[in-house]
Amino acid sequence: MKRIFWVLLLVIAVAASGCSKKEVPAQEGAAAPDFTLQDLSGKQVQLSSLKGKVVLVNFWATWCPPCREEIPSMVKLNQVMQGKNFQMLAISVDEGGQQAVQEFFRQNGVSLPALFDTDGSVSRRYGTTGVPETFIVDGKGMIRKKVIGGVDWSAPEVLQYLEGLMQGK
Repeated sequence: MKRIFWVLLLVIAVAASGCSKKEVPAQEGAAAPDFTLQDLSGKQVQLSSLKGKVVLVNFWATWCPPCREEIPSMVKLNQVMQGKNFQMLAISVDEGGQQAVQEFFRQNGVSLPALFDTDGSVSRRYGTTGVPETFIVDGKGMIRKKVIGGVDWSAPEVLQYLEGLMQGK
C-alpha cells in the first residue's frame, strides 16, 4: 500500500510539472520581460531600471548580414537620441561575447551600447526566432513594437514614431 502511495505521488508530480505555466514569448502590448546583462565596460544593465525611457532592445550578431547592414542606422539613431529620454540596448547573441563584439566594432569603426546574451537566456525569454529582432519598449515597460528583420533605424518615420513614444503618444 505504501508503495502504491509513492508511485501515485510520483505520477501526480510528473503530471503537474507538465501543466506548469510556460513562458509566453514577448509580444506587442505585453510587459517587456525584465533582464540584467553585462555591457562592454562590465557594468550590469537591468531593463527595469530604465523605466521612464523609451528603450530599443535589438538582438543581433556580428556574423549576421542583415544585422551588419542595420548597424550604421542604429549608430545614427543612437547619436540623434543622445540626451533624450531614450536608451538603445544592442544585445549580442554571439558566442564569442564581448571579445567578438569589440573586434567587430573596432574593424567597422562603430560603437553601440552593447550587452551580451552569450547563453541565449534573454533571447529565449523574448521568444526571438532569429536576428536581427527588435522590441521597442515604452516608458512604462510595455512592448509597443516588435520588428523582425533589418530596419533603417535613422529613417524619418522611425524617428517620428520614437519621438511620439517619448511624448507619451
